[in-house]
Amino acid sequence: MKENVTPYKDSDLGKKKQVEQMFDTISGNYDGLNRVISLGADVKWRKKVVQMVVDTNPDSILDIATGTGDLAISFAQNSKASKVVGLDLSDGMLSVARRKIEDSSLKDRISFVKGDSEALPFEDNSFDAITVSFGIRNFENLEKGLAEILRVLRPNGIFVILETSVPGKFPWRQGYFVYTKGVMPLIGKVFSKDKVAYSYLSESASVFPHGEALNNILRKIGFIEVENKPQTFGVATIYSATKKL
Repeated sequence: MKENVTPYKDSDLGKKKQVEQMFDTISGNYDGLNRVISLGADVKWRKKVVQMVVDTNPDSILDIATGTGDLAISFAQNSKASKVVGLDLSDGMLSVARRKIEDSSLKDRISFVKGDSEALPFEDNSFDAITVSFGIRNFENLEKGLAEILRVLRPNGIFVILETSVPGKFPWRQGYFVYTKGVMPLIGKVFSKDKVAYSYLSESASVFPHGEALNNILRKIGFIEVENKPQTFGVATIYSATKKL
């Protein structure tokens, strides 16, 4: 991925701090805009991720880049896991996530913590399942973040990534670029407080390694049984991997 893809090109801050600032700004309307921009398809993709994880019967789940917590909450609702942790850099996003469970019985099983994906505040082999949904392309150092995930994943645990990708076939590829470079930033400018956030999200998605390229990075880090499953003509991809015993 191009190292110069950052939210605020004129900022002196590193990518990590810029991403934190961006998500703090857009946290209030993030959920609604996601539904609009993905035409609702992200709900279906997340359900598939939840099912993949629940099928492994995990007792502990970590959702990295949890945002406003929807995926972490779904894990608690649909699994018997005794511990679900949602981790994010953004205080703004986490405050929204915490409000969603403050009057719910789920709050005894879910915790939302501020943390850095490249320096996870957990012991080795801590989680049966780890997920990252639409957040891995925001890592400042992708390989360092993946190595941290491998460290805290238990042997034979499941790691699942849901991330945008670029369709390979005509006309979906051409339509993808028209939508993400034209329509998506326009929607963001109209409805978001941060006028550049959705341009960054579009640009970062278009250059992030996907498919076999990301598979190979996962294998390089040490993950095994790496697979990828394109979704909706290839505009998103679900990756799964595990850690050797």
